[in-house]
Amino acid sequence: MMAVPAASLPTSSAFCPRESLQVTPSRFNKMWVVENRRSFNNHVKRVFLQSSLRRNSSKGPVWPRASQSSGNTVITAEKLNQEIGCLGVKVEEGEGKLPKLVLKSDGGSEAEIYLFGGCISSWKIPNGKDLLFVRPDAVFNGQKPISGGIPHCFPQFGPGPIQQHGFARNMTWSVASSGNSDGKPSVTLELKDNSYTHSMWDFSFLATYKVILDTESLLTELVIKNTDKKAFTFSAALHTYFRALVTGASVKGLKGCTSLNKFPDPVNPIKGVEEREVVNFPGFVDCVYLAAPNKVLLENGLGDTISIENKNWSDAVLWNPHLQMEACYKDFVCVENAKIANAELEPGQTWSGEQYLSVN
Repeated sequence: MMAVPAASLPTSSAFCPRESLQVTPSRFNKMWVVENRRSFNNHVKRVFLQSSLRRNSSKGPVWPRASQSSGNTVITAEKLNQEIGCLGVKVEEGEGKLPKLVLKSDGGSEAEIYLFGGCISSWKIPNGKDLLFVRPDAVFNGQKPISGGIPHCFPQFGPGPIQQHGFARNMTWSVASSGNSDGKPSVTLELKDNSYTHSMWDFSFLATYKVILDTESLLTELVIKNTDKKAFTFSAALHTYFRALVTGASVKGLKGCTSLNKFPDPVNPIKGVEEREVVNFPGFVDCVYLAAPNKVLLENGLGDTISIENKNWSDAVLWNPHLQMEACYKDFVCVENAKIANAELEPGQTWSGEQYLSVN
C-alpha cells in the first residue's frame, strides 16, 4: 500500500501547479473526468485495492498497513495530488499512515475522508471548530472500523447474519471522481463487491458516495446499485458522531414519531410514540425513530445548532453509550439517518439517500 514519508507531504504554502492555472469549475470538471479519472483510478486501484488481502476466516479481513510493502510502486501524496488536480482536494497521510482526502472550500471550511471505510472523520467550519467527533479509542490500522466521524452501515444496520453494521465501514473505498464548483470541492468514492463481501453476503453491487463541502454545510449522497442477476435486500445508516456536551445536547423534530427504545433490552425494544418536543440525553440512549421527518435540529450543547436534513433516509437513530464508554460519552452524541426496514432492489435498480448537514 501507499507509503508516504512525512517529509513529502505538501504544506499549505506548497506550490500547486493546477491551482496556479486559470481554470473554471466547469472546465476543471471536464479536465478531471476526461484526462485524470482513468489515470488516478489506476493509481488508486494499484496502491490501495490490489494489495494482497490476507483473510482469517474467524477474524474477518486483514488489510496490509499503509507502511507495508506489497510489491506496488511507492507513490507519494504529492504525486497523487498531481493526479487529482488539487483544486480544494488533496491526499494526505492520516492516522496510522492511512491515506485520507482533505477537502477545503473557498469559504474556509474543511473535511477529511479516510478511504478506509469511506469515513468522513472531520468537518470543520470556518472558525476552526470541528463538529464531528472521533472516539479516543478509535483505531487507525486498516483492520478495525474507524470509531467516529460518519461511518457507513451497509448492507446491514446493527446486529444480524453478517458482522455488526455490515462490511462497508471495514473496507477500502476507491476514488471515482473529483471536482470543484464555485469553490465547493467534491469527491465521489465507490465500493464494489469482491470475494470478501461474497463470503458473507453473496451479491454483486456498486456503492457510490458523493461528498460536497460548502462554507457551512456538508452534503453526502449514498447510492446503492444492484449489479447482480438476482434481487437483494439491505439496510443502511450513516452512524454520525457529533461533538457535543452531552448534558446540554438535545434534538428537536421527533415528536409524534413511532419509537423503538432499545433500553434496557435491545433484543426486545419498547415500542411507543415520542411525546417530547425536545429529546435530550439524560443517560444511556439507544432509540430508533421510524418514519422520521426529513429535518431535525441538534443543539450540541457547545453553542451550535446543526440542521440535519435528509432525502430518502426513512428513519432516525439517537445513541449515546453513557457509562459503557465512560472515557468519552460526555463529549458526543450520535444522530443517525437510517434505512431500518430492508430495501429491496431488483437487478439494475438503485437506491439513494442524501444527508445535508448545516450549521447556524
